Amino acid sequence: MDARFDTKSAAREAVWDALEDEGIARFPFPPHGRIPNFEGAPAAAERLFEEPPFTGARRLKVNPDAPQRHVRIEALRRGCVVFVPTPRLRGGFKRLDPASIPDDETKPAASLSKMDRWAEPVALDDLPPLDAIVTGSVAVTSGGHRCGKGEGYSDLEYAILRELGHDPVPVATTVHSRQRVASVPTDPHDLPLARIVTPEQTIDVADPPAPPTGIDWTALSAADLEEMPVLRELRG
Repeated sequence: MDARFDTKSAAREAVWDALEDEGIARFPFPPHGRIPNFEGAPAAAERLFEEPPFTGARRLKVNPDAPQRHVRIEALRRGCVVFVPTPRLRGGFKRLDPASIPDDETKPAASLSKMDRWAEPVALDDLPPLDAIVTGSVAVTSGGHRCGKGEGYSDLEYAILRELGHDPVPVATTVHSRQRVASVPTDPHDLPLARIVTPEQTIDVADPPAPPTGIDWTALSAADLEEMPVLRELRG
């Protein structure tokens, strides 16, 4: 859509409404209040792996939301180890190693409700270097800006990894074309996108916004510190 939005919440509502009204949204319903699943998500996931750094990726961090389940499936099929963050990073990450998952169990292993059967816990300090990150989005722009569902966990997870000494890596998202907007407001701690993949198109951002170099402590509330113990640990 060509709309420009003054607030992230307005962009989210417009995208959620469009996906629902036009029959693009897929289970779980409604799309509102979540990273929306969409028609063509499997095709977008396959397209994501057509070009580097994803074609040869060995380790990826992938968000746990429904549309990126197909990314997790495709990654495992290609022999890539997948790291999935636990809620609020309280348990660090779940590690899915395709070497220990039978071929006919790849789909359930990539499902959030069933992956614990195969997943191994990995503490934040033990997370190895990543080749790239895949995140879910509600709205995106061709300039590499995004907004999620409003909780900021993807932004924080990236900032925490930088705080722990991880090098910056490319960040991609898979979305439906109706999730593209002309502009959304941005904040310094927002997670930037290097690549946007729809079922029909791959968009490499020519000049991605600068990624966070660490945690923006001024943007965090006491409630944030309470909900994510790792933040309290890092702050000391």
